[in-house]
Amino acid sequence: MATLEKCVSPAKKPVAMIRLQNVYKNYGGRPALSNVNLHIALGEFAFLVGPSGAGKSTLMRLLYREEVPTTGNVFIGGVNLNRLHAGQIPLLRRRLGIIFQDFKLLSSQTVFNNVAYILRALGVDEAEVAKRVNSALAVVNLEHKWDAYPSELSGGEQQRVGIARAIVNGPPVLLADEPTGNLDPATSLEIVQLLERISQRGTTVLISTHDQPIVNAMRRRVIALKGGEVVADVDNGIYELEMS
Repeated sequence: MATLEKCVSPAKKPVAMIRLQNVYKNYGGRPALSNVNLHIALGEFAFLVGPSGAGKSTLMRLLYREEVPTTGNVFIGGVNLNRLHAGQIPLLRRRLGIIFQDFKLLSSQTVFNNVAYILRALGVDEAEVAKRVNSALAVVNLEHKWDAYPSELSGGEQQRVGIARAIVNGPPVLLADEPTGNLDPATSLEIVQLLERISQRGTTVLISTHDQPIVNAMRRRVIALKGGEVVADVDNGIYELEMS
């Protein structure tokens, strides 16, 4: 556990990065990922794109240890995720920021309590919880909604709560899996621009998406998957991969 704390605890100011080394992932003998090699540096902002079935979701699940590769290695902040034992996986996920398409908010809890959940799970005292939650809500411009419930929020506001929850513990890496999938185009752009601003504060941000207009508007690094393989990796890129 000491090694994991050293590499992924925000208090240690780690060199945050994502690295995949010769990664293959098979399901029932069928390849979902084939010889994937990636390096995403500290503070970098990147899109992971590709048609349905390209392997985007599989790759994201490897990064938060929902899955392990068939062969190859996956590193977060220098930690080889293949070598984590079961008791370390919850700690890894609490140290990462993870944003989902369907928000995954606790419907019976207020905005404040949703954002505070991870901090309380880590045993942070309530004075510090309040300080960090208020700061995270200010980043996403929702400090005035602290006592609202998810059902009282728009889809964009719910995703902003999800982002606040993801950044409240100061994670070195932020993983966003189709974060705009349930949002209209204008709100989608606002959410991705917010994530870009977060990356400018030193957080490594990887966004898995099929939202071609958003990717093309941002002109940031684009990593394209097709058939489980990396077929393009370009800075200031646009999304030109066929969707079939």
